[in-house]
Amino acid sequence: MGSTRRMTVAQALIEFLANQWTVEGDHRERTVAGTFGIFGHGNVAGVGQALGQLEVEQPGLMPYHQARNEQAMVHQAVGYARMTRRRGTFASTASVGPGAANMLTGAALATANRLPALLLPSDTFATRVADPVLQQLELPHDTSVQVTDAFRPLSRFFDRVDRPEKLFSIALAAMRVLTDPAETGAVTIALPEDVQAEALDVPVEFLAPREWHVRRPVPERGPLERAVAAIRAAKSPVIVAGGGVLYSGAEESLRALVELTGIPVGTTQAGGGSLVWDEPGYLGAVGATGSSAANRLAAEADVVIGIGTRYSDFTTASRTAFQADGVQFVNVNVASFDAYKHGTQLPVIADAREAIDALRAELADWRAPAAWAERAAAEKAGWDAVVDRAFEPSGLALPGQAEIIGAVQAASDPRDVVVQAAGSLPGDLHKLWRVRDALGYHVEYAFSCMGYEIAGGLGVRRAAPDRDVIVMVGDGSYLMLHTELVTAVAEGVKIIVVLIQNHGYASIGHLSETIGSERFGTRYRDGSGATLPVDLAANARSYGVETIEIKAGPEAVADLGRAVAAAKASDTATLIHVESDPLLYAPGGEGWWDVPVAEVSTMASTQRAHDEYVTQSAARRPLLG
Repeated sequence: MGSTRRMTVAQALIEFLANQWTVEGDHRERTVAGTFGIFGHGNVAGVGQALGQLEVEQPGLMPYHQARNEQAMVHQAVGYARMTRRRGTFASTASVGPGAANMLTGAALATANRLPALLLPSDTFATRVADPVLQQLELPHDTSVQVTDAFRPLSRFFDRVDRPEKLFSIALAAMRVLTDPAETGAVTIALPEDVQAEALDVPVEFLAPREWHVRRPVPERGPLERAVAAIRAAKSPVIVAGGGVLYSGAEESLRALVELTGIPVGTTQAGGGSLVWDEPGYLGAVGATGSSAANRLAAEADVVIGIGTRYSDFTTASRTAFQADGVQFVNVNVASFDAYKHGTQLPVIADAREAIDALRAELADWRAPAAWAERAAAEKAGWDAVVDRAFEPSGLALPGQAEIIGAVQAASDPRDVVVQAAGSLPGDLHKLWRVRDALGYHVEYAFSCMGYEIAGGLGVRRAAPDRDVIVMVGDGSYLMLHTELVTAVAEGVKIIVVLIQNHGYASIGHLSETIGSERFGTRYRDGSGATLPVDLAANARSYGVETIEIKAGPEAVADLGRAVAAAKASDTATLIHVESDPLLYAPGGEGWWDVPVAEVSTMASTQRAHDEYVTQSAARRPLLG
């Protein structure tokens, strides 16, 4: 019988995680780079003790990072995972009850984005020797159900270590899912607080370094041949590049395919960076928040080649983007769930880079019609001119969001990373931000979670300490989750936060107007209707963050650019506060988003909105085949 070590369940799990490695070719990095944690009675004697002991015995093997909010821990892990192209992530440990429940939103976000995050929520006593315990959920019809069961529908993998002997099989199964490109997302191991502290004999091989080689499946011959035949027959093909291009490291392969074939490209939110903004053939964003260039060509496309995309409603403009009769979809995706979307008969279930390289080989003697490429170039030039005008300072006391984006863009460097998630900023950035680096555009838009930005930005900076990370956030999202600024100060993690103050929920206010509700409930006002006297710059300053306030006036945009430059020159976290006019909108890109309007209303604004909704929704199509 092999040698063993007497350890607690928590000690064995933490040391196991510290020795997991993701390998791809010559690249090797820790699968779990560290652990975020907030300790309570449910994990302080288990996982907390294990982390502390390991730090004494083997310093640096499993770094611990204190957080201020459990949801934010998972957001940091997701930000890190995206920047490492899904090769690495963090574990997050939380206590029983509310601590665990606070991670639920983060779990849903990770799974929706197909990004790995390892969650270690604590659970109540498996033995029930002290029942009920503090913060235990009690349901009379099923006393076995606990808060951790809520992670089941939100996780790509869920299991509970309610006996010490289960640890080995559960830990290995969890790592398989965490490192699988087709399966990854939130991986949850529930840990009862008593079992965490129980001892068992652990085989030393369980604790030895273990490598997880990234799967890069190649396309099968039959599906590839059918896809190639469809592309060769196309007169107006377009490529929709999603996040899978970046996670596969396929941006250079995509550029080579576009140069070879002349097929124009539009990108999803997750696919931003698949091509740099001035690459020939790149049309910019596609869909509801897309450019007019990408959307006009998408409307006429006879073959849509989706590579690594989930085809969300924003990508398809709620199924109004692709209007050509008989349009076909060639869907390349490592996950069959996504490859078969929209009823396609041309799925290619494969890694994005492997599939693109295979298409290049098969299309070496083929090129899209010259007139189609010329049309793409003309539309692209037209959209570039629109963006140039949107970036021009208006000289108004309160700038519009497009001007603010332009000022931040001009002051940033090519390798800087812009981070965003919710509100009107994702749509404006999607249309306007000129991406100059594959990993320079980081917008969480699968779950579009308010409050992701600052925590996600910290995760990005942890993964890429040689890049400046610029978090752009509206006041609504800032108020949702800003406390991780304390973490930035405590650990000396430099991020730049551009806080756009518009005194309300600007994005949903605009949408409220669109559906005829006249911005009801979207402004920050007191009982008398006056603007709330909230000083968000002072809030950030109270955390120890260096703060720059931009004064309203005709020089506001120029001052903002200088502030970003100053923040980049600083070694510490900086927040730049700028007020905006939420009624100055960015240019539209001819996309539409389906948000139903009340069919019956006594409000004239709602009646007009419904008439417009009926007109727009008439363009929606099932996209079958």
